[in-house]
Amino acid sequence: MSSSKDADPTLGYLTRKDTEVKLPRPTRVKNKTPAPIQITAEQILREARERQEAEIRPPKQKITDATELGEYRLRKRKEFEDLIRRVRWNVSVWIKYAQWEESQKDFKRARSVWERALEVDYKNHTLWLKYAEVEMKNKFINHARNVWDRAVTLLPRVDQLWYKYIHMEEMLGNVAGARQVFERWMKWMPDQQGWLSYIKFELRYNEIERARGIFERLVQCHPKVGAWIRYAKFEMKNGEVVKARNVYERAVEKLADDEEAEQLFVAFAEFEERCKETERARCIYKFALDHIPKGRAEDLYRKFVAFEKQYGDREGIEDAIVGKRRFQYEDEVRKNPLNYDSWFDYIKLEESVGNKERTREVYERAIANVPPAEEKRYWQRYIYLWINYALYEELDAGDVERTREVYRECLNQIPHHKFSFAKIWLLAAQFEIRQLNLKGARQILGNAIGKAPKDKIFKKYIEIELQLGNIDRCRKLYEKYLEWSPENCYAWSKYAELERSLSETERARAIFELAIAQPALDMPELLWKAYIDFETAEGEFERARVLYERLLDRTKHLKVWISYAEFEATAMDNEDLDLSEHEQKKKCIQRARRVFEEALNYFRSSAPDLKEERAMLLEKWLNMEASSGELGDVSLVQSKLPKKLKKRRQVTTEDGSTRIEEFIDYLFPEETQTTNLKILEAAYKWKKQKLSSGDD
Repeated sequence: MSSSKDADPTLGYLTRKDTEVKLPRPTRVKNKTPAPIQITAEQILREARERQEAEIRPPKQKITDATELGEYRLRKRKEFEDLIRRVRWNVSVWIKYAQWEESQKDFKRARSVWERALEVDYKNHTLWLKYAEVEMKNKFINHARNVWDRAVTLLPRVDQLWYKYIHMEEMLGNVAGARQVFERWMKWMPDQQGWLSYIKFELRYNEIERARGIFERLVQCHPKVGAWIRYAKFEMKNGEVVKARNVYERAVEKLADDEEAEQLFVAFAEFEERCKETERARCIYKFALDHIPKGRAEDLYRKFVAFEKQYGDREGIEDAIVGKRRFQYEDEVRKNPLNYDSWFDYIKLEESVGNKERTREVYERAIANVPPAEEKRYWQRYIYLWINYALYEELDAGDVERTREVYRECLNQIPHHKFSFAKIWLLAAQFEIRQLNLKGARQILGNAIGKAPKDKIFKKYIEIELQLGNIDRCRKLYEKYLEWSPENCYAWSKYAELERSLSETERARAIFELAIAQPALDMPELLWKAYIDFETAEGEFERARVLYERLLDRTKHLKVWISYAEFEATAMDNEDLDLSEHEQKKKCIQRARRVFEEALNYFRSSAPDLKEERAMLLEKWLNMEASSGELGDVSLVQSKLPKKLKKRRQVTTEDGSTRIEEFIDYLFPEETQTTNLKILEAAYKWKKQKLSSGDD
């Protein structure tokens, strides 16, 4: 028992310990191996369902006399009244109360409940529907009629009330009364469905004229395309072709500019088609296509094409198809005049038709849409419009002067001070060559070099002059080319190649010397290779050797060493010609070994970190010795070969995290000796320390 000292008055004189919530201690599962018999969730739920106790329900009460019945009714009414006082706005409570009174056959009380409910919320159409259904179910027709009458008077915009009222009158056979209700409803101008229900009602009783009159009122109340089409179909169904056509004509007069006019014209044309009036239908289609905006006439075009395929001749069909596609392209270029792909498709269509004037008109409209900014990426598609236009004029139209004019206008249009297109210059020059106007072609290419020099222009111009055999012009062009782009190794090597082809060896050598003397080159390795190959082809091995030495002064790249060694392995000097072939090969291999030795010494002393390059060099050397047969000595290289070691290192990634990666390292023989010496030195030092400590 807790002492009174520890009691807390705020806790009803209980101690803190008494009020602590004690949670059950979590059970530890020692054996976590799966049980031999597994139980599914489905089995657990099924067992829980089977063991569930039966629902406790109140006992059924049997009423034996009028007194008990009166008490039961009084109790139930009191319950309903109490509930209504609490939730007066809840419609479901009122409905249950009224339906209970109806089940007791006390219809006066039931009506009283319904009326009280309507006083609370007369705008709730569910109440009116339930009230009227109760009256109809118990065959109180006049009462039901009274309820419906009040409902449609108070809520004339609720269509369901009108439908139910009319349905009741029609079920009773009171056609005149139903018609009267419809007329009352039509005064409120309901939607189309209400009018169509009235029309169907009249048609059920074969009142064609009445239905026609209702249709006339419908198209006045709702002058929509759908209403007119229904009216015309009604006349057609009754065999009144003239009246149906009259309806369509009136609709076209009133709704020709409506947004849904396309549907009206399609329906009108199909009507004429059914009446075998193909010319009338064709006229309607053409009239519609001329008057309806292109964006809203897709279905109309499709129908027109199908109509022409069925009833038209070949020319009419093609015209319809082309017209449809032309309309699509017009719509696309109208929305975005800078969409050049749409212009290409449109031009292709017009070219396939073969109308020159129309094709030229589309080309002119297309090239008038100049890109808004002077940036090359915006002009890359646009320039092909000009190219296609020029080719069309030359090849299809056969108009030379017009083609020349197109090229001239195009070249004037391009802002050459910012960017240019070599393709246009070359096409214009090639066109002039095809016309045998060599002077004009040279003038165009000269302008191109002056205004917007490009590699492609120089190459093509030189190629043309070379084909014509004008060597002096080629030399001048190469000079201009190299003045404009002195770092271009391709131009230097091609210029030297030209001179060599003309047997001008000294000129070619001078050009190569000038080239390698340039302070900046885009691809120097290609230029040096071309120079060395040139000297080798000329048989000047000593010059080639000097070039390799000069190149090694500039770069000690692995590829240079390997290339030098391979060159020495195959280069047989003129002074060795008196020796036998065996002796010549031996000297070549000795020179190659010398290069390999130099390279190895460089990588060992000056670039010890480049182990992989050093290993590759040794591998090349080994291959050379192995392929040399009896002249080779593999043992020279094998003693120098490294061991491959697989190591790991920590690498930092782009996102800042670290990871371990494997890499191949090479351990060379001299490094192994150094490592062994270090181990011996450490062992000697340790032994010396041990001996000194023993003496102490």
